[in-house]
Amino acid sequence: MRIGLAGTGRIGAFHASTLKSLDAVDEVILVDVDGQAARRVAGELGLACAADIDELLGAGIDGLVIATATPGHAPLLRHGIEGGIPTFCEKPVAASLEETLDLARLVADSDTPVHVGFQRRFDDGYRNAKAAVASGELGFVHTIRAATHDQAPPHAAYIPTSGGIFRDCNVHDFDAIRFVTGREVATVYATGANKGAPFFRDAGDVDSGAAILTLDDETLVLVSSTRYNGGGHDVRMEVHGELGAIAVGLDDSLAFRSAEGHVEFPRGPVKRSFMERFLPAYRAELAAFCEVAAGRLPTPCTVDDALQAFRVAEACELSRSERRPVDLSEIKGA
Repeated sequence: MRIGLAGTGRIGAFHASTLKSLDAVDEVILVDVDGQAARRVAGELGLACAADIDELLGAGIDGLVIATATPGHAPLLRHGIEGGIPTFCEKPVAASLEETLDLARLVADSDTPVHVGFQRRFDDGYRNAKAAVASGELGFVHTIRAATHDQAPPHAAYIPTSGGIFRDCNVHDFDAIRFVTGREVATVYATGANKGAPFFRDAGDVDSGAAILTLDDETLVLVSSTRYNGGGHDVRMEVHGELGAIAVGLDDSLAFRSAEGHVEFPRGPVKRSFMERFLPAYRAELAAFCEVAAGRLPTPCTVDDALQAFRVAEACELSRSERRPVDLSEIKGA
């Protein structure tokens, strides 16, 4: 199988290395608008390079992986769909709700499979939590807590194009909440604050966010995010039910220390980045994409899934800016 990969920045180079290691992949061909960056990564990994996206798409690839900056996602995804090339796209599939809706309609009218990169669906913890909810072992679920806490903020230049903390960070939580519970979000009430670098406020963003979601079965969800979690990279979910509770991310790498003097848990070491935290999940999702591209597996995370998570993020941004609860019926795409 020949896989083309567009984008050789941090996540792109990471995906290139992962794809090279998969038994199903015979060749990986890289491309980037920065040709020097593509050639550098290709040289480090012993991979091929295309001069531009047209050369890559014309190279007889069996699948396309999109790992560019966000503005490149939608145009490249259109190329993949229109060319009949099974495509994997990092989130978000587009920078705006309108363009995401357009892509959802394009996919609905096409037979070309598209797999969106919400890697938490391939993490053992989230999968086990989903199974616990589905089996009924927790009884009815009444409360969920979900957190995405980065150890340190990204570069200032990233923030103006990130879409804001709810679209950039918590969109993963929103997808995971839908994945684990099988329910949809009905209403949101969100807020945010800035206590760190001024470039967040300058971009109209916040460096910490929080939201209360109510699902369509009246489950309450508490969501938090921050760019400043000095203890380490912290991604967790707690699912509380009438008969029991289960937690994702509750292991020795937990980015906390106990205030109880006699407690030694967690022992560490902590995770320092999302790539370290979800390394096995990233490998599993790209292995699954190869199965999708080969026609042996239905898309495990669709553009419509990405749309629904994006709608929740959109509602949170609206709630934060207008300081009011927002019903998801106010957001297009239901």
